[in-house]
This record gives sequence, C-alpha cells and structure tokens, in this order.
Amino acid sequence: MTEKPMNVLFIMTDQHRAADVGFMGNEVVRTPNLDALAEKAMVFENAWVSNPVCMPNRSTVMTGRMPSAHGVVFNDRSLDPGVNTFVRGFKKAGYRTGLIGKSHLQHGVSKNSMMPFRGAPSAQIPYEAGWDEVEDFERYLDTAPSDPQDFYGFDHIRLSIDHGARVAGHHLRWALERGGQRSELDIDQDRDSQGTDRSEHWRQIYRPPYDASLHSTRFVTDQGLAFIDEAHKAEQPWLAFCSFPDPHHPMTPPGEWFDAYRPQHMPLPESRFDALTDAPQHLKQFQSIHPKNQRNWVSPCGFGNDALLGEAIAATYGMISMVDAGIGELMDRLDDLGIRDNTLVVFTSDHGDMMGEHGLFLKGFMHYRGTLQVPLLISAPEHSSGRTRSLASSIDLGPTLMDACKIPSYDGIQGRSLMPIVRSAKESVRDFVLIEDDIVSVTAKLTPIPARTRSLIYGDYRFTRNSKGEEQLFNLRLDPDEMTDVKRTDSARFDLLEVLADAMMEADDSSRGAPATERV
Repeated sequence: MTEKPMNVLFIMTDQHRAADVGFMGNEVVRTPNLDALAEKAMVFENAWVSNPVCMPNRSTVMTGRMPSAHGVVFNDRSLDPGVNTFVRGFKKAGYRTGLIGKSHLQHGVSKNSMMPFRGAPSAQIPYEAGWDEVEDFERYLDTAPSDPQDFYGFDHIRLSIDHGARVAGHHLRWALERGGQRSELDIDQDRDSQGTDRSEHWRQIYRPPYDASLHSTRFVTDQGLAFIDEAHKAEQPWLAFCSFPDPHHPMTPPGEWFDAYRPQHMPLPESRFDALTDAPQHLKQFQSIHPKNQRNWVSPCGFGNDALLGEAIAATYGMISMVDAGIGELMDRLDDLGIRDNTLVVFTSDHGDMMGEHGLFLKGFMHYRGTLQVPLLISAPEHSSGRTRSLASSIDLGPTLMDACKIPSYDGIQGRSLMPIVRSAKESVRDFVLIEDDIVSVTAKLTPIPARTRSLIYGDYRFTRNSKGEEQLFNLRLDPDEMTDVKRTDSARFDLLEVLADAMMEADDSSRGAPATERV
C-alpha cells in the first residue's frame, strides 16, 4: 500500500521577535493558538536567522543557501528566477504549491532601498523583461494581472506586498471586491494623512482607516483556507506557504485589535538605556535618531521615549494576536477536514526587531538577539512534542521539509535537516549558526553602516565582527540581555575567530555556475 504524501503548512510572520509569543515565555502577549500548537510540536528555543533582513533571509529559507551563495544579500535585488528551491522539489513531486501573503523574493516592495550603480553593471540580464516585476504594486492597480505559471516553484500565488495598513498586490484587488475604498487602502507610509488614533510620538502607530475584515491578516487567512480547501477537494497533496505581513512596522492593528493592549501596561526592556559605550559606531548613530526624524519609514532609529515604546509594543502585540487568531482558523480547518494528522506545520518569522532593546528600533545591521533570534516550532505527524536548546537556523527549514516528506535534495543546499531534533530534543545537527549582513558598496560609502557584518552563535556566545574591524562578544548564558561586552576580557574570542573563519569557508558556494542538467 502506497504511503499517503504528507501535506505541509508553513506559517511565517514578518519581523516577529522570538520573545513575543506565549510559548517562548511572554506572559503579556496573547497567542493561545500558537501556544496550543506548541504543545503538539518541537519548540526550538535556540533558533536564529541567516540574515536579519527580509529579502536575504526569505531567499535563504526558499533555497537552503546563505545570502552570499544565492546572491540576495540585501533588499535591493531579486532572487534569480532559475535558482532551485525546496518548493520546486515539492512541485515536481506532485504537490500543489501555494504562496499566500508576503513573498518579498523580489524587490518590488523595497525599491526605495535601491542605490544606483556607478558605471556598468557586473552582468547582463539573461531573462525576459518583467521577470522581476511580479511584486511591483503597479501591476495590480487597475486589474489582476496574469500570474506566472511557476514563481520559484509556486503554481499558485496570492500576494500581499506591503506593510502596516497599506493594501497592495492581489490583496488590493480582493479588498476592492469587498467594498474597500481605494483612498483608504492606498496608504502613504511616510505621511500621516490617513487613519485614526495616530500616536503623537510616532506617525507609524495608528488605526487603519478601513475595517479589520480588509486587513492583510484577514486576506492571508481567507486565501490560505481557500487554497487548502481546493487542494483537499482535488485530492492533491499540498504545500501552503502562508506568510503574514504583520507584525512588521508600521504598527497598525485594525479595528478592535488596536485596543487589545494598553500601552501603559506594557513591560519595557531594561536595556533601552544602554549607552552602547563599546558598540560599533553606527549603532550609536542609530540610537541618536528619534523615530520622528527617520530618513524614511524603514530606516533604523532609536526608541524615542517610554511613552512611544509602550504604544509601539501594545500595537505590535495587537498585530500578533490578530495573526494568532488567523492561525487558529487555519488549524481548525485542518481538523474539520480530518487532515491534521497528515499535515506537517512549521511556524517561524523571517527576522526580529529591536523594539527598544539597547535603545534601538527596527532591524538590520543591529546584531543583537532582538533581530537575530526568531520563534520556531515544527509539528510533525507521529512525532512527539518537546522543547530543545539545540541550534537551528533559517537555512535549515527547506532541507527539513524535504527530508520529512522524502523530497530529493539538490546541489548547493547548505542547510541541515532538523528532523533528527524533531524526533529527539537531545539530538543536534549543527555546532554553530553563521549570520550574514551586507549592504552594497555605494551605500556603505554614504552611510556609517559597515559593508559586511558576520555573527557567530557558538556555545554560550554571540560573536560579531564587521568590515570596519569592530567587534562584539557576549556570553548569552551569563548575560542574556547582552549588556556586558567581553571581547577584551574573555579568551574565548580567539577560538571564536577560528570558528568564524571555518563557518565562512563552509558558507562559500561551490554550486553557482555548475552545469545545469534540467530546466526549472
């Protein structure tokens, strides 16, 4: 008798800190559905990103390769359309593959982060015009465009391609069909002319001008349910990648979710007053920028003041609780269809947020655990639940799913399957996690940001070194808040330099340019 293929529900949030879910010990944010899922899953308490920025880490999840290997090192370039992904393996094996919500494998939503090259580019584009425009919001303004038959392995896409209250992509067409007003859906992220209850401290905290039924979380939930229903009806195994744009800033939970938490009751991180005495210079500059004075809405900055921080945390928790409710609906549908016991479920985020820790806000180029550590759980049929301190990385997720579902591997994968740990919390598949963070040389010359930053999670330590020669070293066991830099006093630094060199050599890509034997 042939074994029935296992379905996969991959749930991802955006800019969601590891500490901001109940199952990781947060006693304020309400995530009952995720907590219930965690009771039936392996919870990875020591999971880290491969890069703390959206596009590089999302591309790593898709490919199982480091950013320096797949080429998307920053939010200013699109993932090569011919690159192999774990999703393509599932599609080839007969799965229906759906991407619902935020993709950010192409730079459409982050065009403003692109800096013009000086002189000729390093290579010519070998693909037809339009290949990297699938996530451009302009395509969806007047009518729903024709979608590609294969989008990095997905044969079905329903995209929500912006953040906060702004509605774009397939999400826009969906909202308009449900009576939404374009003037309320098309939000200018750098102005404060739309929405209500806007914070007097920071324009990025407000209630959207439309009903909660039109928000991105509702869109992802509804479209995820529809995809599961259709695949189940067709008796086809499926892989659903449900990617919620929240809780990424702007902090704009809609309707009742805006009032779910009181700012004055939010616990504030003690490290918000960190003087950053021995920290890299660019972190001090970020800290000195009040959120009101950001260069644009995505720029790193300081935490402002306690009132602002309380409002930001409360609004973020409202977004998280709304996402949790959507996840509950997805899990209920699996139960209703009788397929929960044949569906592998993953929950994680693409990266975190500083949320006031060390006096900083947002993400990118700030290598503290607030941005580097993410929530991760894997609920696999016929495997017991538990909690593990074994190291895990975003780069491991694709290989894990392929291993669990018996999907053949492909050349260039650098991640490792976490299934041995899913089977036993005491197992380990890696000794370290390498984290990359790059910007283009033009940007590095015009800003204080180092062009290259590498962090190593190894043993009890987080060690970071950048291309300016600046370093940080923290003992995470003795100093979980990363307040005491021990690079000058702890002899472990010398061993960590050697491990970092080994990790970077291991991350060096040997598959790029290798002979291709088939077309994707």
